[in-house]
Amino acid sequence: MDFTAKMLRDGALDDKVIVVTGGGSGLGKAMSTYFLELGAKVAITSRDIEKLKTTATELEALTGGTCLPIACDVRHYDQVENMLKEVLEKFGKVDVLLNNAAGNFISPTERLSSNAFDTIIDIVLKGSKNCTLAFGKHWIDQKERNKVILNITTTYAWTGSGYVVPSATAKAGVLAMTRSLAVEWAKYGIRSNAIAPGPFPTKGAWDRLLPGDLQEKFDLTKKIPLRRVGVHQELANLAAYLVSDFSSFVNGEVVTIDGGEWLQGAGEFNMLEQIPSEMWDMLEAHVRNKK
Repeated sequence: MDFTAKMLRDGALDDKVIVVTGGGSGLGKAMSTYFLELGAKVAITSRDIEKLKTTATELEALTGGTCLPIACDVRHYDQVENMLKEVLEKFGKVDVLLNNAAGNFISPTERLSSNAFDTIIDIVLKGSKNCTLAFGKHWIDQKERNKVILNITTTYAWTGSGYVVPSATAKAGVLAMTRSLAVEWAKYGIRSNAIAPGPFPTKGAWDRLLPGDLQEKFDLTKKIPLRRVGVHQELANLAAYLVSDFSSFVNGEVVTIDGGEWLQGAGEFNMLEQIPSEMWDMLEAHVRNKK
């Protein structure tokens, strides 16, 4: 079986209405595509309505599904409420919120302005909070059950990482919110989970993070035990499972999908992988001689 193949059976998301923030491009677009293929109705949001309209037209032609583009800056709660209202007017309900909108800078922290730091916090943490609160309040008020919040976080949410401090700070907050609400809102029939992806290259995001020839100089596959980056369909498969009824007993979980990247960086002696076999032979002989 090809690991890039589609995982769930046809119709696995029939009758689901899913909202994907940051759904106009990249990983959001990939996940939205698969949701539509599985029978869901999808609303995609971002600030760029023209880009959203183009994406929605493309996805509808590709999948035969219904994709609703809605302009929304998740940093503003009133815009989130209006976005939710539009989804309800169009589809009559909403079953899944996928908090995918994000932003990042790769920079020494001392070079960042306070405004630059705030921008990332506002998009990632405040934006996820705004959407989660608006959707959660609606579901609870309407006594609607079997609802799902899925957040896209990152492995450095729990390890921290230099040079992406605003993102690490914001994603750590999203991680804490995921686990906290998994407990608090379970009684309302709301599940809360997260995905922590490793490198899944997208043209726009990676060009911003690693411009010019930096992508060639920093070969990320060397940091990953599987020696490859992720394929978008792999992430889409996981996301589709977590928003489907097949995962109805999964709650408060953060699923890492990074080929072992963060574990390779976490182990104290993992750098010994760089030692060639000939040197291991010498070290072993040295140890035997000592004995």
